[in-house]
Amino acid sequence: MSHTILVVDDEQSIRISLTGILEDENYRVLEAESGEKALEILRREAVSAVLLDIWMEGIDGIETLRRIKSNQEDTPNFGIPVIMMSGHGTIDTAVSATKEGAYDFLEKPLSLDRVLLLLDRAIREWKLVRENRDLKKRVTMVYPLLGESRGAIALRDQIARLAPTDGWVLITGENGSGKEVAARQIHAQSLRAQGPFIPVNSAAIPEERIEIELFGLEEGRLDHAPTIRPGRFEQANGGTLFLDAIGDMSLRTQSKLLRVLQEQRFYRVGGHQPVDVDVRVVTAANRSLDQEMAEGRFRQDLFFRLNVIPLFIPPLRERQEDIPLLVAHFIQQQRESLPQERTFSKAALKCLMGYHWPGNVRELKNLVERLMIMAPASVIEPEDLPDFIHKRSVSPASTPWEALLDIGTLREARQGFERIYLKTHLERNEYNISRTAEAIGMERSALHRKFKNIGLG
Repeated sequence: MSHTILVVDDEQSIRISLTGILEDENYRVLEAESGEKALEILRREAVSAVLLDIWMEGIDGIETLRRIKSNQEDTPNFGIPVIMMSGHGTIDTAVSATKEGAYDFLEKPLSLDRVLLLLDRAIREWKLVRENRDLKKRVTMVYPLLGESRGAIALRDQIARLAPTDGWVLITGENGSGKEVAARQIHAQSLRAQGPFIPVNSAAIPEERIEIELFGLEEGRLDHAPTIRPGRFEQANGGTLFLDAIGDMSLRTQSKLLRVLQEQRFYRVGGHQPVDVDVRVVTAANRSLDQEMAEGRFRQDLFFRLNVIPLFIPPLRERQEDIPLLVAHFIQQQRESLPQERTFSKAALKCLMGYHWPGNVRELKNLVERLMIMAPASVIEPEDLPDFIHKRSVSPASTPWEALLDIGTLREARQGFERIYLKTHLERNEYNISRTAEAIGMERSALHRKFKNIGLG
């Protein structure tokens, strides 16, 4: 897509010359003979950069620059680069323009090579700034703690109180309940909000790699400067490090982590010089650390170090009145990428509120996204929902769960339950065995064997 350049100059010959050159370089060009006309164009057209003459009748270039730079952040041309031009350039004029926010200053007669160079650089830098700003907005939008239930309100209140402190937080809750969402909100409301937020899923990193991931790596001969690969602690310096699935760390890694938390200092793998960091650590666990400690798999001293401020995320089944609000939010997230708007009928929402959601908010989000793409009509009805939600909500007595009560022996009933349970989770994860194994906490190979044993393999 070509970029649009606004050329503002009261000399027609200059406008014609610049327009010809820029169009040859595949730019789209708009022209204005005055500051007033330029501002009028900017109110209705989105542009990528402005070439603006300083000496013009009416409002001059400096005043026009001030008004362009006063655009509100939610307007399309907020922050666009403005390159000033003048045939009577002086150092004072250039300094004045720069103070008002000009990207750069060009003297006439113009060097066309320099014009093209500055435009290319200005547009690339502005694009990066805009993408960074949009990314920050999306982070804020994508990770809200939605809900008006008692549990959701209490959770937001707790986060509002603990976030401005530097206390370490241990978040507990079921898989998919929103532990990372809570961690991001803690960071966003903290005094470290301008620093990095670095998430680490401890369960997803192989044991032989986790120390390098956390603490970094130094490689190289003694007579040469080492090649340094910063770890997550270094990346999070000045911000927040979120360690998810902390209960999956080995005892060896737990021991090293405890030392780093105590000292805020560590050595990279292969390194000889200590690295000092200033990091707030927020951790999360989806299994009982009390049980892990009792069975000798989690260090008690590390638990007490991490559990300065405990925060529990309630499962979705305990705040089902929040489901319509969450559904509306997930629909809004998908709306821009879909050609047709979709909504859920009241009956469909009632079905969703009647389901127990073992996969919590993550399961709800995945379902909404799938229905937004696959549902045949613009209004999603109960019959568009998966059977394990629709039939359970409409007629509980007819569900396969109730049929288990009619099975004779406990062994047969247990096998029947396993078959229904695993088949349901397999369907939810779109028959992806790796995702299914992760969702139910089984090894992939063990799940394969289980499928064969119960006739699903």
